[in-house]
Amino acid sequence: MEGMIHSIETFGTVDGPGIRYVVFVKGCPMRCQYCHNPDTWEMAGGTKKTADEILEDYDRYVPFLKDGGITVSGGEPLVQIDFLIELFEKAKKKGIHTCLDTSGIMFRRDNPETLAKYEKLMEYTDLIMLDIKHIDPEEHLKLTGQPCDNIFDFLKYIDEKEKVIWIRHVLVPGITLIPEYLERLGRFMAEFKHIKALDVLPYHDMGKEKYKKMGLDYVLKDVKPVGKEEAIKARETILGAMKKRRQEMKEGK
Repeated sequence: MEGMIHSIETFGTVDGPGIRYVVFVKGCPMRCQYCHNPDTWEMAGGTKKTADEILEDYDRYVPFLKDGGITVSGGEPLVQIDFLIELFEKAKKKGIHTCLDTSGIMFRRDNPETLAKYEKLMEYTDLIMLDIKHIDPEEHLKLTGQPCDNIFDFLKYIDEKEKVIWIRHVLVPGITLIPEYLERLGRFMAEFKHIKALDVLPYHDMGKEKYKKMGLDYVLKDVKPVGKEEAIKARETILGAMKKRRQEMKEGK
C-alpha cells in the first residue's frame, strides 16, 4: 500500500520523545486559521511511498535517532488510516517507537468498520499527540471550519484504551489565548487519566508567505506572534486549572 507523503524530517526534536523521524502526510479536512502548512490540505502534489520504503529510509538514520522513533504528522494522518496501520504495524515489528500526531477529527465511534480500524491502529501506537484546537465548540468551528465533537470523543476513546497522551494547544491572541478558555481547557483535561504532557505552542505567522504564493487569504495576518513569557504563563494557567479540578474530583465535588 502507498501513502501520499508531503515531506519527511529526519531529525525531529519536537514531535515526540527523543530525536525522531517525522513523516508528514497529505490530506486534512480542517482549515485552521493559523495552519502554516496549507499545502498539506489536499492530496494532490504529494509523493507516493510504501511503508517499506519509509522504513528502509528510516534505517539509514537509526544511529542519530537517539531515544526516538517514528512520528506521523500532517496534514491529518487519520485521513490515510489504512496506510498508517500498515506503517505502524511494520514499525512495531522492528521495535520502533510509534507516535501519532493528530487532531482526531476523523474519528467515528458509531461506524463499526471504521472503529475496527482504530482498534487495530491502537495496537501499534505507543504515543498520541492530540491537538485540541479550541475548548469552546462554537469558537472551534470558527477557527477550524469543523466541529469538535469527534475530537473530544477521540480523546475519551484513547484514554479508555490507556494510551499515553500528550496534548498540544496553539495559543492565538484573542482566540485561544484568553484566561477563560485556558481554564476551561485545564478543567476538561482533568477528566482524563492518561494525559501525561501538555505542549503549548505559541502562535507564529511564518506561513504568511506560503499563503501568498498559494493565492490564499491569511485571515490572521494582523495577529501578532505570542512571546515565550506569555506561553509559559498560559501553560501555568491550564495546568493550575487542571490540578484544581482533579482535587475537586478527589473530594467528590
